Amino acid sequence: MTEIRGRPRAPATGRVALIVSRYHELITGALLEGARRCCREHGVPDAALDVLWTPGAFELPAAAAAAAASGRYGAIVALGCVIRGETPHFDYVAGEAARGLGAVAREHRLAVGFGVLTVDTEEQARARAGGAAGNKGYEAAEAALATADLLAQLR
Repeated sequence: MTEIRGRPRAPATGRVALIVSRYHELITGALLEGARRCCREHGVPDAALDVLWTPGAFELPAAAAAAAASGRYGAIVALGCVIRGETPHFDYVAGEAARGLGAVAREHRLAVGFGVLTVDTEEQARARAGGAAGNKGYEAAEAALATADLLAQLR
């Protein structure tokens, strides 16, 4: 039996795209800091990080697809925040962001970390952006780096 595990470390190509939604920027900025910290701790220098800003979470997949198609990146980390409101807007935005980012990962065979918070309240978002529930930006970056390593081993 063969067992292959990815470890969070700098991807072979060396570059990582951190794609961040400007909507709820206080939250997404904290997620970005968590992702940067993770990358640094796992051997990705700041000079190898590109931060790409989108207007909102809905636009993350298009930016991720363009970044993936460029061939410049060994991993992508998508960071956003969608807070449930009184209309079904939440369901569409969150669902399309997840679906689109998953499609980018599959179509380009590239690690895409999913750091899009889907929460009911701003308090829940703050808790997940460096508060009591940790930093999901850090976790998304760690997952992307480990998946990039796993994909590199499978090539």
